[in-house]
Amino acid sequence: MLIGLFIILVVVALFAVGLYNRLVKLRNNRENAFADIDVQLKQRLDLIPQLVESVKAYMKHESTVLTDITNARARALQANGINEKIAADAGMTSALQGLRVAVEAYPDLKASQNFMQLQEEISDIENKLAAARRFFNSATKELNNAVETFPSNLLAGMFGFRRETMYDLGTDRAKAEETPTLKF
Repeated sequence: MLIGLFIILVVVALFAVGLYNRLVKLRNNRENAFADIDVQLKQRLDLIPQLVESVKAYMKHESTVLTDITNARARALQANGINEKIAADAGMTSALQGLRVAVEAYPDLKASQNFMQLQEEISDIENKLAAARRFFNSATKELNNAVETFPSNLLAGMFGFRRETMYDLGTDRAKAEETPTLKF
C-alpha cells in the first residue's frame, strides 16, 4: 500500500514537472518571438535618421511631421519591456503614416533615388514586422492557453505564470497590418 502511494506521488510529481517545463518553454518561445520584433524595430529606428535627412531638404514647411517622427523614435529608443516597446511601436507607425501622407505633396522628393531606396527598405522592414507580430501573437496565444487551461492553470498560478498581452496596435491595426505601398 505504501509503495502504491509512493508510485502515485512520483507520477503526479513527474506530471507537474512536465507541465511546469511546458510553461517555461512557452514563455521562452514568446520572449524569443519578441526578440525577433525587437530586431526589426531596431532596424527601422536605424533608418529613421536617414529618412528624416533625405526628406528635410524637400519638406521645409512640414517640420511637425519630421518632429513627430523624431519624437516617436526617441520614445522607442527609451522604451523598456515588451509593453512599452509595443506602445512606442504604435507611435512610430502612426508617425510614419503621417510622413507617407505628407510625401504625396512633394513630387521631387518622391523622385529622389535616396528617398526611394529608404522607402523600399522601410517597407521591407514593415512587412517583416507584420510577420514577426503575427508570430509573437501566436506564441502569446499558446502561452495564454496553457496558463488558463486545466490542469496547467493550477501550476501556472503557483509559479507566477500569468496571462500575457498580445501585440495590439490599437485602433490603427488594419492600417498597420496592411502591406505598405509605394506610390510614386
